[in-house]
Amino acid sequence: MKYDMLLLRFGEFMLKGKNRARFEKTIITQVRALLKPYPGASLRKEFGRLYVDLGGHSHTELIAVLKRVFGVMSISPVKVTPSVLEDIVETAVAFMDERENEFKEGTTFKVNTRRVWKEYPHSSHEMNHMVGSPILRKFQQLRVDVRNPDIELRVEIRDQGTYIFNEVIPAVGGFPLGTNGKAMVLLSGGIDSPVAAWASMRRGLEVECVHFYSYPFTSQRAKEKVIDLARALADHAGTIKLHLVPFTEIQTAFTQLGQDNLIITLMRRSMLRIATKLAERERALALITGDSLGQVASQTLPSMNVIGRATELPLLRPLVMMDKQEIITLSKQIGTYDISILPYEDCCTLFVPKSPTTNPNLRIVDKIEATMSHLPEWVDEAVAQTETIVLHAGEAAPATSENTGNEIKEDWF
Repeated sequence: MKYDMLLLRFGEFMLKGKNRARFEKTIITQVRALLKPYPGASLRKEFGRLYVDLGGHSHTELIAVLKRVFGVMSISPVKVTPSVLEDIVETAVAFMDERENEFKEGTTFKVNTRRVWKEYPHSSHEMNHMVGSPILRKFQQLRVDVRNPDIELRVEIRDQGTYIFNEVIPAVGGFPLGTNGKAMVLLSGGIDSPVAAWASMRRGLEVECVHFYSYPFTSQRAKEKVIDLARALADHAGTIKLHLVPFTEIQTAFTQLGQDNLIITLMRRSMLRIATKLAERERALALITGDSLGQVASQTLPSMNVIGRATELPLLRPLVMMDKQEIITLSKQIGTYDISILPYEDCCTLFVPKSPTTNPNLRIVDKIEATMSHLPEWVDEAVAQTETIVLHAGEAAPATSENTGNEIKEDWF
């Protein structure tokens, strides 16, 4: 079926009163940016929704792009006709005719008319009958069910035209990207942290990714894998910053302490310290991790408590109450799962002890770190040596390094 426009409905931020206009403006800016590759497509705003004139473009292609816009709750492809009774009835019958191959004997439907233009001479109730009767006469296999129909034909009568549609396609919902501030997400090569980043973006956070690598213990492909994950997130955000932090010196120092059961705890505390300094530099207000309660030794409540004490910034854990299967399902939906399962180890999987502690003692951890006089210096050095790249949606190659001004070469090491 050839549609004329798309109807985009806004999500929960419509309840936000005085802040609503700011949220709407952000969505409009993002939608306009996404429509640039589609000449002829145009945008119009009404209260609580946007209309995208397709300008001859495929509705399925544009829906696939626009349903990723954070803050858009649902999308409907729409046929447009003049607000004249004969035209409305003719278009509605033709609309159903296009779907006749979906009808079976006993398929139920109803007409749901909304008369937005109050000067239109017929009421909504009258229009339901006027539109529904010729449809029933033509398609005798249909039956009316006003409570739970198989097909709900929606008719919106407005002064500038009448919109006819029946599909309501779920979109991502949430809050518009960046309207709730900025945070830094610790991005590993695993399944969880990219999902945590996406979940945070859905709640209106602009995120920047921080990845720790340990050359020569981690490979070129492990680093490229994380770049691919960040690029997949950029497909949702438009643009993503990825900070690549050298972690070899700090990580190897922990292996020489003779405290194998605390290596994961010590390592993650140092990661939080580095991420905190990067957050201060980038003016981010929180840190995000992919922790899921009880999933591994570092994600027990005692471990998360001790690890989290390493930063004064709010530490957000969007997945903390989700189980692994829920996280996997979401990772498949957002397009990161197939990248995450590639067999390239990151530094988080190195030097993992056979029996990591699940109940670390903060006092003991503080004492161990106090013996490492060079640890603050190493943290500062890691921050100074961090490379930053900017990834854009649909981009095939990394951009340039921000802190060096030099091009990021194919060989990351």
